Amino acid sequence: MNSATPKTLEPENPPSSSSSGGWNWKEQVFIPTLLAGVVGGGVGLLSKHRKIHGLANISATYATNFAIVTACYCGTRELVRETRKSDRDDLFNSAIAGVFSGAILGRLQAGPVGAARYSAMFAVAGTTLDYALSKLKDELKDYTESASEEKHKDWFKLPDWSPIKVLDEEELAAKKAREKQFYAAQRALGKLNKEES
Repeated sequence: MNSATPKTLEPENPPSSSSSGGWNWKEQVFIPTLLAGVVGGGVGLLSKHRKIHGLANISATYATNFAIVTACYCGTRELVRETRKSDRDDLFNSAIAGVFSGAILGRLQAGPVGAARYSAMFAVAGTTLDYALSKLKDELKDYTESASEEKHKDWFKLPDWSPIKVLDEEELAAKKAREKQFYAAQRALGKLNKEES
């Protein structure tokens, strides 16, 4: 091992701001947290406690609580995904994240018994929500693709019974000729009325 140049160990993948899975904190954590805060504020507006605590106070409380719960869940889900090196849509990540974030928040809120209850609730609710959103995302993607394919076709067709009719070029030209004739008659009639008075 007589070498004149020392060998240095270089990482195979240079470190970057995003990991190999392409983690985007804005898309995975920040936006859902922000949306949950908005939804929480809306729930606060409809809360039965708004008369007691005041509308602004109860809306802010609900918005904050929804945002905290969502941030804990989404952050934990992304931590689990990165740790397991799994796919973004893996529902096992959601279940694990629900257990851990539910345990933490439940322990803070209601003690050890609350931790077990919250773990189960968060695991079920989080996994169900992630499953529903992934299916909804697939359906929305299919819909937008089919809509873009049919964009140049008749994407909107009026029913046969509708009084509104879409005219082709011949019917449109005939309609314009009738309108032109009608307007000429109206102008002639207007001139007669001015002359009579």
